[in-house]
Amino acid sequence: MTKIFLRNSRRLLTAVAAIAAVASGALAQTSVTAPAPAVAPPASATPLTLGDAARLAARQSALAQGARLRADEAGARVRERKADLLPTVSSYVQEAGRTFNTSTLGIDFPATPGNPPLFDPQGQVEGPINTLDIRGRVQQNLLDFGAIGRVRSAQAQARSSSADADATAEQAANIATSAYIRAMRADADLRARQADTRLATELLSIAQSQLQAGTGVGLDVTRAKAQLAATRAALITSRNARDHAHLDLLRSLALPLGTDVLLADSLSTATDAGPLPDEAALIAQAMQNRPDLLAEEERIRAAKQGLSAIKAERLPTLGLVADDGVIGKNGAKLLGTYTWGLQVTLPIFDGFKREARVQEQQSVVKEAEIRRRDLEQQAQADVRGALIDLSGAREQLDAATERLSLAEQEVAQARDRFNAGVAGNADVVNASLALTASRTLVNDAETAYQLARVALARATGSVTTLR
Repeated sequence: MTKIFLRNSRRLLTAVAAIAAVASGALAQTSVTAPAPAVAPPASATPLTLGDAARLAARQSALAQGARLRADEAGARVRERKADLLPTVSSYVQEAGRTFNTSTLGIDFPATPGNPPLFDPQGQVEGPINTLDIRGRVQQNLLDFGAIGRVRSAQAQARSSSADADATAEQAANIATSAYIRAMRADADLRARQADTRLATELLSIAQSQLQAGTGVGLDVTRAKAQLAATRAALITSRNARDHAHLDLLRSLALPLGTDVLLADSLSTATDAGPLPDEAALIAQAMQNRPDLLAEEERIRAAKQGLSAIKAERLPTLGLVADDGVIGKNGAKLLGTYTWGLQVTLPIFDGFKREARVQEQQSVVKEAEIRRRDLEQQAQADVRGALIDLSGAREQLDAATERLSLAEQEVAQARDRFNAGVAGNADVVNASLALTASRTLVNDAETAYQLARVALARATGSVTTLR
């Protein structure tokens, strides 16, 4: 009984000494330093939520700005087409002189008997004849169905370009939200590796304290050092990945690369535990709001309007041409003259060129309609796929959270046994490895949930309305 009492007393004293060493933070006989704490964001950092990133990218990213400029170009083409319906006014001043060969007049001037001919029958040069002509000219299409059709076609194409700009802005927002989620994941991974490194440092401290007290072995210290080295290497890798993720986020938002951005959201944001949205309602919302579907509808209208414009070229046109001015040999004596006329033009045959253009435009219309049907099916598949991913991510997150809780309990129990001196640190190291894997699984599940949430918003055309 005395030996048992002495042995239990020695274990108790050893455990107390180890706990006291951990509490005081004494790391005797080692040059290992604790990991640096997470760097606090600068005071000038700009808070940025997931929804803010989506709206900022839709407004100022290079993709969105380029699409809006293309819409402006289409609007300018509308004004260009309207010019065919507006009067054309021009003026000119011409001073000229010319000579001519009388034999080219095509008129014979008979001479009276006994008199020489007025002009040499072989031809002679006359002139020069000098003229000064000052004139203004107006030309106006009074009725041109083809020009009217081209204006309407250009207007439809402008609306299509505007819808394309909205679709491109939504695409830019989707890219930015994906970059934001990658940045959140990188931050979460960095925090997890920092926690792993703190745990490894604590275990090394315990192992060294036990070795000093004579109750530990050198193998435990070596094993703890190896574990700490591995976690610090993973920490460095995570920190580099975090920096790259934040760089990609700034790039997707078209922000200067030196901008300090503070992510206001995180992967650990509470998930919505309520029922999943109704699939039929989401599909109806997608058909009504998705910018790519709306853009395709406008392209179909533009193609049909272009077809009508080509067919309208078969109709006659009515135009007015008029000019007014003065003309004379020089500026000393100028007389007023004018010309005006109404012109009706009826296209009859152009070598079947117009028929070929009609056939070509009909194919463009059919192609756009096929794309619209395919996009509608794709929208339905996107909504259903996003709901499947969202449901699976919830279940995966629940399972990963439960595993993380058990892994934390396993580490606590193994550490207690190690502190009490009843076991080596092999169990603690194995438990810490399982804890690291569990933290990674939780990050994976939370990332999958956030990506599914964004995918559902993209499927319904509401990425820019995310919060």
